[in-house]
Amino acid sequence: MMQFVEETSYKCDFIQKMAKTFPDTNIDFYSKCRQERIKEYELLFFVSNEELHKQILMTIGLENLCENPYFSNLRQNMKDLILLLATVASSVPICKHYGFYCDKTEQSNEIYNQSLPQEIARHCMVQARLLAYRTEDHKIGVGAVIWAEKKSQNCDGTGMMYFVGCGYNAFPVGSEYADFPNMDDKQKDREIRKFRYIVHAEQNALTFRCQEIKPEEKSMIFVTKCPCDECVPLIKGAGIKQIYTGDIDVGRKKADISYMRFGELEGVSKFTWQLNPAGTCVLERNEPESRENGVVRPIPPNEEMHPHKKLCLGNH
Repeated sequence: MMQFVEETSYKCDFIQKMAKTFPDTNIDFYSKCRQERIKEYELLFFVSNEELHKQILMTIGLENLCENPYFSNLRQNMKDLILLLATVASSVPICKHYGFYCDKTEQSNEIYNQSLPQEIARHCMVQARLLAYRTEDHKIGVGAVIWAEKKSQNCDGTGMMYFVGCGYNAFPVGSEYADFPNMDDKQKDREIRKFRYIVHAEQNALTFRCQEIKPEEKSMIFVTKCPCDECVPLIKGAGIKQIYTGDIDVGRKKADISYMRFGELEGVSKFTWQLNPAGTCVLERNEPESRENGVVRPIPPNEEMHPHKKLCLGNH
């Protein structure tokens, strides 16, 4: 599983787009990003001190996990999870001049205040990348996540943003294995037939959303691959205001799937993975930041005064 995730993360559209932009970019760049994410996530999610880890488990009533082999298995599973998350996150790397921007500089200047900070956009795209691994398509996985932004900041730990829906490309709900064609790359005629039955990630996200898309709010969809000609009108018709995606396939036709409409789409802001059109690195914030549930938020002054908070544990 880990090898598959690593290979597909390196070959995803975002890394490949950067490789085309910077011919000198190679797997070393991706590996460096991956190592940085591993270190970051270990600090965030992994308790390095075993005794402290056991204290935390006892505090929350999980004394049974303090004994081996449960304890050692738990720690190994956490390490494996951190490695997997870091690998997927590295497929949408943090790069100084690279991010999700409008195609044209003048458009970027006009609607920049309505766009998301790059850190949040990357975080949402990583969510979509994780969803892509649930695909039932043997060839490529696609994930889509829909978020919306309220007028006031009253969401649970995510600022003004709230979750609307998500999906990945899969066969229709209720279908069983072998109900529909699912062939390998060598059987081209059967592979093409498969496209007729696979429900696209964007379609699943829109169909099985848990919230209504409100026209007065800014709603946005994050898709790991460029929406095809079937999905573009559905996204616009649903009232989505912004699309965040890659543009490697824009203007292409593959088998019986086409990506011609995305470039012509109007009325929806399109933020594609590319170099900053302004040619300079735009600083998104000047104030200190922290992450809460993966979303960047300013650090209140009273928190800045106490950067080293400790968990209060009871006596056991």
